[in-house]
Amino acid sequence: MSATRTAKVVVAGFGSEYRRDDGVGTLVAERAVAQVSTSHFVGPLSDPLDLLGEWNGADLVIVVDAVHSGAPVGTLQTIEIDVENLSRLAVDAESGAGESSTHGLGLVAVLRLARAINQAPRRLVVVGIEGERFDLGEGLSDLVAAAVPEAVQRVVKLIEEAQSCA
Repeated sequence: MSATRTAKVVVAGFGSEYRRDDGVGTLVAERAVAQVSTSHFVGPLSDPLDLLGEWNGADLVIVVDAVHSGAPVGTLQTIEIDVENLSRLAVDAESGAGESSTHGLGLVAVLRLARAINQAPRRLVVVGIEGERFDLGEGLSDLVAAAVPEAVQRVVKLIEEAQSCA
């Protein structure tokens, strides 16, 4: 009889609940992991470097964060990052560094570092929720709060898909 393999899934919530919509990443990640106990929650995180060590040996890492891309508030974006081929993506992402991220070292740069030391996850997916307010204070704006259930379901679906392929 063979043991069933469970995929190692890490769900990372970025942001601060004290910066309004910035807290949505952690909220979504926590709720998704509560629904699927086969995953591991990491957060709240404020810097992609915090993922080093947490994602070692992971089959899937899901990063959930508020974004400011110019899309309508509450829009969900799911971006799969090609872990094996970072060259073009890294150039595109680094050219805009600092304009749309509050993080010191971007996710792609941390992924490149992890690959260099053989600690990168097999798969990386970013689930972004377009935010509206990032000023000091608590509570999500209405459109961001309305997007939370769909974002949670999107993360849960990714986790379940990873488990079914393990």
